[in-house]
Amino acid sequence: MTKISQRIVLAAGASLLATAMASSANAAAFYLQEQSIRGAGRAFSGEGADQGAASLWWNPASIGGMTGGEAALGVSAILPRGTVEDRGTAIVRPGQPPAGVGGNPRAKNPINNGVLPSGAIAYALTPRLSVGFAVTSPFSFTTNYAADSWARYTADKTKLRTIDLQPSIAFAIAPEFSIGAAANIEHADATLSNYLPNLSAALPDGHQSLEGKGWDLGWSVGGQFRSGPVSVGLSYKSSVKHKLSGTVTTEGLLGPLAAQNRQLDAEADFRTPWQAIGSIRVRATDKLTLNGQIVRFGWNKFDAIRLGAPLNTAIPELYGNTWSYAGGVDYAVNPGWTLRAGIQRDETPTQNGNRDARVPDGDRWNFSTGTSVAVTRGLTLDAAASYIKFKNASIDRLTAAYAGTAAQTPIVVNGRLDNAHAVVLALGARLTF
Repeated sequence: MTKISQRIVLAAGASLLATAMASSANAAAFYLQEQSIRGAGRAFSGEGADQGAASLWWNPASIGGMTGGEAALGVSAILPRGTVEDRGTAIVRPGQPPAGVGGNPRAKNPINNGVLPSGAIAYALTPRLSVGFAVTSPFSFTTNYAADSWARYTADKTKLRTIDLQPSIAFAIAPEFSIGAAANIEHADATLSNYLPNLSAALPDGHQSLEGKGWDLGWSVGGQFRSGPVSVGLSYKSSVKHKLSGTVTTEGLLGPLAAQNRQLDAEADFRTPWQAIGSIRVRATDKLTLNGQIVRFGWNKFDAIRLGAPLNTAIPELYGNTWSYAGGVDYAVNPGWTLRAGIQRDETPTQNGNRDARVPDGDRWNFSTGTSVAVTRGLTLDAAASYIKFKNASIDRLTAAYAGTAAQTPIVVNGRLDNAHAVVLALGARLTF
């Protein structure tokens, strides 16, 4: 392979890799927060200050001072809707004037419906020392654009699955104060693709796809203070540096680009955001508990996709740090039946001028309700429903096929996300033993 040929293929691969982790159905960017059905019912407004295995993802200190054992299991059905529309996207082939990108100008519901499971278990080894283990999928999504979509050069089919294994330990320093720590062992598996323009508009498009996976490590720490009717929780989840190893496959290129149809080994590094979580729960009456939670997301860690040899370059992402604010209530109708409700405001880390079709993302409001029913003395069933409304947002990231080569073909993206919303329906159970 010549140097220019290698640069063309790897530059196209870099463009593909740069958008690998770029979307989700209902949380900021590619983060999914549905790791507790109990929490979903109050819009995740008190998780860092609540106790038990169901709160392990937010705060490892949540199991400090517990007695016996507890397990929590849940599943959430995520049903996103919305349209991604072309507003005049142009392609600039070498030596040719800008032209419309063509294709279907309207993509309806490009983010797939999904089912998200989660589970956790904890047990008190002594009156002060407890251990736990949570299994979650915090960064997972699937998007599909048709082969004739206007967005095909920046987004075709994308699938990301993560599995987070969180062994945790907590210690009750005093009856009112617990601390905890955890490891976050994450596996990422990505499959994604996009179409490639040939040098003549009369020729059919080529295609490129990436498959990669890898295991990586992060950590969490937290503390809880409980005094009378008030419980306060503070915790921190680290960024996880992921390294995907896999292949880039290029096919369908014609004419001068035909020699680039091949498969190459590829690696890419990227970081998930850190989270700093502050939470409070106040038992206002015997029946009513008020909840509040603020989360600061360190999305600036997702500043670039860094590619290894032989390309050795970085693709800027320029995500910005964000805030999430939530408030909610728990109301105990009787000792065996609790009702919940909550509202959450969540900001998008994607920036105007740097948002593409793999990131049909905007600021959103989350309106939730839920309930818990004690079926037996040790078994409680949880249910929740949420409606998430996204703010309309521009899709306007300039990109290029074969960047840095004589065949460089800029794609001047001009689109918009409209009428986006999602419904999340969740069921779960908690068991004490």
